[in-house]
Amino acid sequence: MSCTRSVYSWDIVVQRVGSKLFFDKRDNSDFDLLTVSETANEPPQDEGNSFNSPRNLAMEATYINHNFSQQCLRMGKERYNFPNPNPFVEDDMDKNEIASVAYRYRRWKLGDDIDLIVRCEHDGVMTGANGEVSFINIKTLNEWDSRHCNGVDWRQKLDSQRGAVIATELKNNSYKLARWTCCALLAGSEYLKLGYVSRYHVKDSSRHVILGTQQFKPNEFASQINLSVENAWGILRCVIDICMKLEEGKYLILKDPNKQVIRVYSLPDGTFSSDEDDEDEEEEEEEEEEEET
Repeated sequence: MSCTRSVYSWDIVVQRVGSKLFFDKRDNSDFDLLTVSETANEPPQDEGNSFNSPRNLAMEATYINHNFSQQCLRMGKERYNFPNPNPFVEDDMDKNEIASVAYRYRRWKLGDDIDLIVRCEHDGVMTGANGEVSFINIKTLNEWDSRHCNGVDWRQKLDSQRGAVIATELKNNSYKLARWTCCALLAGSEYLKLGYVSRYHVKDSSRHVILGTQQFKPNEFASQINLSVENAWGILRCVIDICMKLEEGKYLILKDPNKQVIRVYSLPDGTFSSDEDDEDEEEEEEEEEEEET
């Protein structure tokens, strides 16, 4: 829905089964890594093991985002529980070590012929004065070196010129902010909370300090960052229409790394199969062998 703002390459696996389409990421892909300064005029160019290389910056940002979303929660209190348990928690996992996140499946009708079901996420809830519950998404913007990408020194400007900080982040991280906003809108979250986290020292990517937070309503924030929700839905509908014209099978939607172009490639059967799929196939083969004997 926000793919027109992306610069780096990414991919999504699409599988058509009958009249159904399944969109999912590849196992062990970098799709969930949070890019840093992707849309800046001069994005990070360091290579190799440099802690300011694009991949290491993405790993750092993802790590910060995960930890901050948990630090914002009130621990030791009664949790807000949905009717169904977390589908990704297995019996042998320690429940106390699982990140607190709620998954919500929501449904939309895109015209008369398409039903869309999306798995969305809430990072927390807030309780109002009268006991009303508001769902929130918690995300983190991180400062890695204000001397790069026309940055603003957060320690000096965040309290006095927060508008300048968010404007610079919108310029340098337009795709990431649009993606977060779309996720909050899809989930039906009442608020999107942004944290501002900076390195303790510019040359140390392992220690960080929280400088502040800011809260928005997703619809209002979408207007601030010039994100057209109608256009976002139109992009998704266009992708669905293209995929529905394909024959049954598995495909890869790939963002071209050098152009603002999305390509669709056909994949052979069995490509990107997960370990669970392989185990199911092995069990089916064993059952067939037993029946033959």
